[in-house]
Amino acid sequence: MRGLLYIIAVILVIGWLFGFFFIHAGGIIHILLVIAVIALLLGVIRRA
Repeated sequence: MRGLLYIIAVILVIGWLFGFFFIHAGGIIHILLVIAVIALLLGVIRRA
């Protein structure tokens, strides 16, 4: 389960980077980044 959270976080960060530099889709890009950070934090908390 922990690996899945990291994969989701990486996909969301890549999507954020792609959207930030190429699409300029507005606020949705920042929401993707926040979701990725939350997924990473959940992975770290659950591992401890």
